[in-house]
Amino acid sequence: MGSASQAIDFSAREEIRERKFNHIWEQQLEPAFADIAKYYDWANHVASLGLWNWFRSQFMATIDLKSGYKALDVCAGTNAIGIAMLKKQPGITVTAIDRSEAMQEAGRKSAQKKGLTIESNIGDVHKLPFPDNSFDVVTLQFASRHLRLLEVFGEINRVLKPGGYFYHCDMLRPANKTVESLYYIYLKACLAGTAFIAGSNPESKSCKKYFIHAIRDFYSAEELEEMLKHLGYVNTGHKTVFMGMLAFHKAAKKPE
Repeated sequence: MGSASQAIDFSAREEIRERKFNHIWEQQLEPAFADIAKYYDWANHVASLGLWNWFRSQFMATIDLKSGYKALDVCAGTNAIGIAMLKKQPGITVTAIDRSEAMQEAGRKSAQKKGLTIESNIGDVHKLPFPDNSFDVVTLQFASRHLRLLEVFGEINRVLKPGGYFYHCDMLRPANKTVESLYYIYLKACLAGTAFIAGSNPESKSCKKYFIHAIRDFYSAEELEEMLKHLGYVNTGHKTVFMGMLAFHKAAKKPE
């Protein structure tokens, strides 16, 4: 049996995802996240049945940080990972980029309350506004389902220093079909309940079905690692939890 990278035409898969979801990515997600920003962290705690901090600690355990490192947090949202990196290693600098001003404003306030500084950039992560070989570490979490991955992963490789590491965390499509079906049932109920309790606006509510469909048309943990290899990353690896519903990936830019 050939490798997944030989079996999967990643360009074709990404074209399908873009054809299905581009109108949502371009028109609906930004107003949805503007609404979600005020309760995003709380909603994640509820949706994860109180395991959100554990998810973050598991992800942080995969990230190697040394004093003097320059870290970039892509799709930084409310800066939860940037704050966690600075707590783990105060001797680093953290730069954040996200398209949502509302999410980054919430993140700025959160970092400020803790006496931390994170440089914020508002922009399109498909075209990172940073020079080649700029960062020792790049992180991306809980946003890949909303992105054109070949472009974003390529841009992350570009801005990483040779030998630098990319760390990724997201909800993925479980490889087991039974687990996958049960997963969608849970997500449907959870999203509906959270939206009702939070009093979400129409834009947020309209994205409920999308959040499930985005996972259904996404990648398994194994497939995502093969994409990283396909794009030229080396020293790749991943760890799954909850039967593949969530995974942590790491991959390095090829040394010069």
